Amino acid sequence: MKSRFLTQSLLAFCMLSSQLLATQTELDPLVVSSDFRDTKLSKTIGGVSVVDSAKISEDNSNNFENIIARVANVNFTSGSSRAHFIQIRGIGERSQFTNFINPSVGIILDGIDLSQSALAITPFDLAQVEVLRGPQGTTFGANGLAGVINILSNAPTKEGEFHTEATFGNYAKEAFGIATGGTLVEDKLLGRLSVYTNQSDGFMKNSFLNKNDTSNLDELTIKGHLKWLVNEGHTIDLNYLHLDVENGYDDFTLDNSRTSHSDEPGSDEQKTDGFSLKSTYQLNPKMHLITAISGSNSDLEYGYDEDWSHDGEFAADLGPYSSKDNYIRDRKLYDFDMRMVSDKGGEIFGGRSAWSFGVYYKSFDEDLKRVYTYLPEPFKSSYEATNKAIYGQLDTKLNDKLTLISGLRVEAWEADYSDSDKLSIDTDEVLNGGKIGLKYQQADNLLYYMALSKGYKAGGVNPNSSLALNARDYDTEALYNLDLGVNSSHFDDTLTSRLNLFYGQREDQQVKSSLVKLRDDGSSEFIDYIANAAKTHYYGLESELNYTPTENLRLFTSLGLLKSEFDDYVDPNPDSFDANGRTPAQSPEYQYDVGFDYLFGEIVKFSADVEGKGSYYFSNRHDSKSSAYALINSSISIYDKGWGVSLWGRNLSDRDYETRAFGSFGNNPAKLYATETYTQKGDPKTYGLTLSYDY
Repeated sequence: MKSRFLTQSLLAFCMLSSQLLATQTELDPLVVSSDFRDTKLSKTIGGVSVVDSAKISEDNSNNFENIIARVANVNFTSGSSRAHFIQIRGIGERSQFTNFINPSVGIILDGIDLSQSALAITPFDLAQVEVLRGPQGTTFGANGLAGVINILSNAPTKEGEFHTEATFGNYAKEAFGIATGGTLVEDKLLGRLSVYTNQSDGFMKNSFLNKNDTSNLDELTIKGHLKWLVNEGHTIDLNYLHLDVENGYDDFTLDNSRTSHSDEPGSDEQKTDGFSLKSTYQLNPKMHLITAISGSNSDLEYGYDEDWSHDGEFAADLGPYSSKDNYIRDRKLYDFDMRMVSDKGGEIFGGRSAWSFGVYYKSFDEDLKRVYTYLPEPFKSSYEATNKAIYGQLDTKLNDKLTLISGLRVEAWEADYSDSDKLSIDTDEVLNGGKIGLKYQQADNLLYYMALSKGYKAGGVNPNSSLALNARDYDTEALYNLDLGVNSSHFDDTLTSRLNLFYGQREDQQVKSSLVKLRDDGSSEFIDYIANAAKTHYYGLESELNYTPTENLRLFTSLGLLKSEFDDYVDPNPDSFDANGRTPAQSPEYQYDVGFDYLFGEIVKFSADVEGKGSYYFSNRHDSKSSAYALINSSISIYDKGWGVSLWGRNLSDRDYETRAFGSFGNNPAKLYATETYTQKGDPKTYGLTLSYDY
């Protein structure tokens, strides 16, 4: 009732304000590049948010999850050293073990697809982060069921640029970055290079090993960008990415504290080399051709001490066990995208319809090796998938103010799976998605829209011989989503707002579930799997307000409301948890970020915000929930003549909150393996000092 009242009140307020306060001023200068054409944020439709470079630089904790967590209806899951998985409107993966996973949320960095290898994306030298909520079936296809996060680094410029920064904080945090760029060949070649390292002891202590760095962070990111100005109508961009992450993983304990007793701490490592090559060629004044090729090769290793204890910690008559689980993956991804896009004067159907048409190809390979105490020999699997697609979109002006948007994408998906347990499954299917919408530009500063979109995610395989035959694979999932919204600006552009209402239905929903089997020693074994177990509906709201009453003061708010429910939940495992009628996992009913920036004079800036999130279920196989929380963040910065000093802090009240939990199983011999809930804590109070210099 509270959510419904708040939703209706905000909608009424924003609609009324849009009508009464509309002026003829231009909206924000932010440009979204994730669609077929670069478009001002104020002209985009749907649940789109952009975090610009100024906001990114204020978060000196150097943690990409902290940026994403402030965006309405975006959540993330730990269960590792850093968040591997992101959820939008409650949709997205939460973990990966032996399964291959088709991602629900696409993550693109400078044209490189990192949807399944996003461990160490860092905020250093970023221009902006674009968050597209809802199905992106036309533009991104199978990777965009729930939405897409498009991350853009700073591009090279003709003028020479240099930026360097150093951060020092508690928990032995040290981060260093340098970025430089400019003209390499006059009027022909521009370049930019950035190098960034981030190190910390982490937030756990290990009392058995007498260490405080078994959950350490050790991350290196190198990015390069060359821009070749071939001629006036032709530009070629080459991006390169190198990630080297060697993080520790020792986060779960039997008493849910930050003190581990494990004798075999795990690791969370990733080495990625990736590139993207993009050509933008103006064929004639009426159309241009965009051709993009990208690829990446990632080696990943994820392992943990399964018993969370050490030999001799428990008496022999309690039946203690000792086990370690390790997953080693080799991923290769290559894709090709070519599209023709009309420009002004190239419209069809009497000059009313701007158009885009393209073809796409993707190749993905993943080899897995699992080394596990309870396996007589390592488990190995191989997954190969190819994806071919055609797509197109028309933006048709029905009159001077009303535009019809219609898009369609058709994909041919083929996948082959085999493993050392002699399981072999081939998949061959045709998928389709798209969008149809209307946008009404009542004034330069007032845009109404509605859009119906369909997204999809391919099926897959459950590689475990303990499962019943009908649970060994699962089918494609579909999502139908309706967005209604208004973008507006008021009071001579000092107040800007975006309001989006949405409703969605998921068909043949892929649900992560698991079996818990008791071993002979009394300990529990998890057998995780994915099933088309449910139909779900959801609805909610996303709102952003920015108000600048004076030149020195800026107020901002971001609010996300989400109500989601399983309409029909049927798991192929008859002993599975019954979640029928319940809220799906990772779906908090509310999220918000409220804050302000204040400029003292011309060089001192004070910023503060409160970031909050409601309680949510951690899993669909048990009823364990997170606690609702609010985090207080703040910084004070001085910038003068290129030099900068920033004192910052996150979670200043040192609030305890959880980012992952395992429930409905027992792992403590002292309690005779009684069923409990085990949680991983979010970051405690962190603070530090960042020094920077720009030239």
